[in-house]
Amino acid sequence: MTFTWTSVVNAPVTEVFDWHAQPGAIARLMPPWQPVRIVEEASTLYDGRAVLSLPGGLRWIAEHDTAGYERPNQFVDRLATPFASTVLRWQHRHEFTSLGSDRTRVTDTVETHVPGIALREMFTYRHNQLADDLAARQRALHWPHEALTIAITGASGLIGSAVAALLTTTGHRVIRLVRGGPGSADERRWDPDDPDAGLLDGVDVVIHLAGASIAGRFTDDHKAAIRGTRIAPTRRLAACAGAAKDGPTAFICASAIGYYGADRGDEELTEGSERGEGFLADVVSDWELASEPAADAGLRCVRIRTGIVQSPRGGTLRLLYPLFAAGLGGRVGSGAQWQSWIGIDDLADIYLRSAFDPSMSGPINAVAPGPVRNTEYTEILARVLHRPALLPVPALGPRLLLGREGSEELALADQRVRPGVLERAGHHFRHPDLPAALRHVLGRERARPAP
Repeated sequence: MTFTWTSVVNAPVTEVFDWHAQPGAIARLMPPWQPVRIVEEASTLYDGRAVLSLPGGLRWIAEHDTAGYERPNQFVDRLATPFASTVLRWQHRHEFTSLGSDRTRVTDTVETHVPGIALREMFTYRHNQLADDLAARQRALHWPHEALTIAITGASGLIGSAVAALLTTTGHRVIRLVRGGPGSADERRWDPDDPDAGLLDGVDVVIHLAGASIAGRFTDDHKAAIRGTRIAPTRRLAACAGAAKDGPTAFICASAIGYYGADRGDEELTEGSERGEGFLADVVSDWELASEPAADAGLRCVRIRTGIVQSPRGGTLRLLYPLFAAGLGGRVGSGAQWQSWIGIDDLADIYLRSAFDPSMSGPINAVAPGPVRNTEYTEILARVLHRPALLPVPALGPRLLLGREGSEELALADQRVRPGVLERAGHHFRHPDLPAALRHVLGRERARPAP
């Protein structure tokens, strides 16, 4: 059968075609609800090869067809694994038609055995994501800069992979700071305990995301790992950035809304609000202070206080998605606690802006403008998935899993946080309301009308 999906984006045809040729494009277009991992990106749209890892150890190998390459109007890839002809046929033609100086029709045509109904969610996501990423790229042009070299720690994590791919498709070079041996020219070995003096030479911006996951039972060992992977490594990296030859002018460090404490009730919290109490408030406060060596050296420092990230690839939603999809979801505890959330792509946009906008400095609340109570969150998630939300989880449940301290700091945290700095800057949010954000990352979004 032949499946076709078409949309119109606000960008010149050459820009749209070249966006697909950038490193990270396949990562930006990969639906987050699909259990697929990128093993290898195609080095070129002319004759490159992309390799994806599927469940069960299967590999999806897509080879680009030189005969179908016509820049800037089309490229073609086809499935090249051994079962391609007998089990699954797949030939994908990507077409781009100019509709004037700043509009392009994007058409995906797939020859396959897969029923079209199984492809609509994926291609709706891909086209909407492309339109949003191209718009983000256009907004970035308001902050004058040339192509930059950006070093990232934690680049393979949930947030780091989204940020790195957005930066490379925007035309910048990303150097991944890795703890093992470098595997390419775009990797450098980073020892958190003793970073090499030349680690950040020639780097324009540092984005520091590495740190042990906060999720888990708050045992002494887990709490020590949370602190130990954040405070001292951040201080050493900040000092390294400040001392680098021809080094960074900006140091952007991950942080968290845990700074405000776990129980703030209905108080609206902005970047100027006082810090709260508790383990995470102490950790985040010390974490932010650890970047001071970079500020003392004259670098612009940004601390991204991140809310509850919405993506089925990680974080809270990764745990909730299968439960709610099975109709087994419901509010947690009383359900009255405020949840300050952020879509994964909006978070990546905030890092993009922080890297280039000279007005961004100090703490920035990376949350959507509309925090919701837990009861509302669970009702919206259930509605997006067309499931009931009838099975409330008593407070005892998280306490059994996380311990008393962990449940109060994580599952039952009550924080009504607003993105004050971003709102004053007129920042554009892709998904400012929760239903739209969840529909996008869970494949329940509708195709958008042509602009």
